[in-house]
Amino acid sequence: MTTLRFSVDNMSCAGCAGRAERALAAAPGVSEASVNIANHMAQVSGDFSPETLRAALKTAGYPAREATHRLTIEGMTCASCTGRVERALEAVPGVLSANVNLATQTATIRTLDGAVTLDTLAVTVTDAGYPARPVDDETPSEHHSEIEPLRRDTLIAGALTLPVFVTEMGGHLYPPLHHAIMGSLGMQTFWVLQFLLITLVLAWPGRRFFRIGLPLLAKGSPDMNSLVALGTLAAWGYSTIATFFPGLLPDGTRAVYFEAAGVIVTLILAGRWMEARAKGRTGAAIRHLIGLRPDTVLLSRDGEFSERPLSEVALGDVIKVLPGGRIAVDGIVVEGDAFVDESMITGEPVPVAKTSDDPVTGGTINGRKALIYRATAVGSNTVLARIIDMVQTAQGAKLPIQALADKVVRIFVPVVLGIAALTVAVWLIVGPEPALSHALVAGVAVLIIACPCAMGLATPTSIMVGTGRAAELGVLFRKGDALQRLDSAKVIAFDKTGTLTEGRPTLVDQHCAPGFDRTEMLRLAAAVEQGSDHPIARAILAAAAADLPEVTESETFAGYGLSAHVEGQAALVGSEQHLIENGVDTSPLREAIAQYAEQGNSLVCLALNGHAAAVFAVADQIKPSARPAIDALHAAGLKVAMISGDNAAAAQAIARQLGIGHVTAGVRPDGKVDAIRDLRSQFGTVAFVGDGINDAPALAEADIGLAIGTGTDVAIEAADIVLASGRVSGVVNAVDVSRQTMRNIRQNLFWAFAYNTALIPVAAGALYPAFGLMLSPMLGAGAMALSSVFVLSNALRLRRIAPAQQDTRDTRYVEAPA
Repeated sequence: MTTLRFSVDNMSCAGCAGRAERALAAAPGVSEASVNIANHMAQVSGDFSPETLRAALKTAGYPAREATHRLTIEGMTCASCTGRVERALEAVPGVLSANVNLATQTATIRTLDGAVTLDTLAVTVTDAGYPARPVDDETPSEHHSEIEPLRRDTLIAGALTLPVFVTEMGGHLYPPLHHAIMGSLGMQTFWVLQFLLITLVLAWPGRRFFRIGLPLLAKGSPDMNSLVALGTLAAWGYSTIATFFPGLLPDGTRAVYFEAAGVIVTLILAGRWMEARAKGRTGAAIRHLIGLRPDTVLLSRDGEFSERPLSEVALGDVIKVLPGGRIAVDGIVVEGDAFVDESMITGEPVPVAKTSDDPVTGGTINGRKALIYRATAVGSNTVLARIIDMVQTAQGAKLPIQALADKVVRIFVPVVLGIAALTVAVWLIVGPEPALSHALVAGVAVLIIACPCAMGLATPTSIMVGTGRAAELGVLFRKGDALQRLDSAKVIAFDKTGTLTEGRPTLVDQHCAPGFDRTEMLRLAAAVEQGSDHPIARAILAAAAADLPEVTESETFAGYGLSAHVEGQAALVGSEQHLIENGVDTSPLREAIAQYAEQGNSLVCLALNGHAAAVFAVADQIKPSARPAIDALHAAGLKVAMISGDNAAAAQAIARQLGIGHVTAGVRPDGKVDAIRDLRSQFGTVAFVGDGINDAPALAEADIGLAIGTGTDVAIEAADIVLASGRVSGVVNAVDVSRQTMRNIRQNLFWAFAYNTALIPVAAGALYPAFGLMLSPMLGAGAMALSSVFVLSNALRLRRIAPAQQDTRDTRYVEAPA
């Protein structure tokens, strides 16, 4: 029987509480349920799963609040450890899911809000054998704390083992050395010295394997440390008996393997030291992002600027940033003008001009002039904080491709123990003399060479480095599994307005009837339009000169245009139909009208005193980065489609210029969802790129949603990936990062599985019958240590991913000295 208390959302009255209570009471396994409207808390007793309660409340329309907690965990060395911690956390009442990341040494736990405390979760993990504590949100999980102890232990183990290794193995390679040692020390004294040195190795730097591995073995849940502990104890124990109690061993089997135990511990410690250093580099992107926050700011207090800690900044505070300084928080410029380098946020190399009322983003670098700005977002609400949270969330994700590795790892260590026991038994039964020595060497080699670490690190390390590098390129994966889904995309569908185009109409051309001046006609048309807030009217106003004449008797005809008197002339401005209905002959403009319409432009006609005077072509300009991006996607083997609410002529005109063959035009927001489904049925997995509120349903429906970072918050919340730069080239970079990361993961998984599949039989002695070869446990330890280092080194190659496509703008800019 379990009792849970947790928070419930969307309740506004006692009736809501009653419906939520009845929904919980009807859930399978619930014996008693009550919901309190005053504090929005539910209390449920019975034998149930938290997921059952969550589903019942969601169906009733009163979703359970969920909380996400993070723990940093010590002592995890292989994928078996992560599986054990996940199972321990998921057994805690109120936990919905637990995801443990070996690469970051962290756990992300999703719970019913209020049902379980972070301290309870930390205690649960600690009781499972892995010390845990809550993650400090300001600092990423570091591996520096474990690097120094591992370095120290490796050097100590190496110093103690080296004399044993050199004298023992050197004696085999160079017999005079062996004779000299036997002549001066004697065999018994030599073995006793080996015993003392290697016992120190196991009891001092090697104790970590026994402290963790033996208790887990006793609990029936062995891990990688258990394998190393058993292997080294077997070698040390056999050698100790051979040294001090030789009569217990059969004739001809007296030999020592102290050097094997010492070298195994030294090599595995060295491997973990290199592994910890490599893990530290995988988190470089997060540390770089956090490092963008300055420690202090120049804050305005009583009319004067003084240096204060960043933590003192509040909403509305006025801050000064000096030339070359880093902007501390998001804000609006109130004084000054300068170019700001935003590349660390957007990935774009071109500094952006900022002047009064322009927004600035925390973490960006000011140019050569001072700026004063007012804080509009601080703490966790800044763009930089949200980016860090997105990257950390994506890095902690578990991809579908990892499922097989998780299943194998769950049974891996027990299977290896079984193989080792079987190996010893077979050698004892059918092996040549000395069978006991052969059995010991083969059994220890199997225990030592088996490596679940590589399988556990294969996916999370690549995700960490790949998503971190993507963030540096201005591509933010909000959900880690979007990495894998984007890799499988067959078609990329774009919204048109604001995504492929600038999202604001501009005047692109005009044609005047004979006898009418271009500049004058534009000035008069703009004068008539100046009272309108229509985007097309604003485009004409923006193109005209500032000195517009007075307008009288202005009248609007909804859907058609306007009429007015300007400079003593009767003017009509609007559609061709508007002019025709007012008795104007439009034949002088008809050829230009037809040409502009075929190009997909919006048309504005002008008539003066009943005569057709001019026609203006207004269009939403294509973004400079759009065509190169579309070409790159085609080159990558992807289908490209466009979905637009615009009329077919305008949409087709844009598509022709961009080389897009599949166009769906004239659709409402819900029609975009149907268009996504049609594309999926035709081509397969669909990625959709959009920026507006009306794109949110399509972003949610698509297999992968990519939101332009300059778009609305609603679109960004519905997306899986955010393109911070706001440029179409970000789509190409996202696809490239996804493909390279997934290829890297497959390489790592192949190596991890191939390594264990090939070398465990070799360690067991599979080559002995044919070639008389046996694998030394020392070589096994070296191979095991290097297998994890290989996986990490391969993942770190992703840090060198170059932008698949750079911004197409001229990167030169000129700024006067301050």
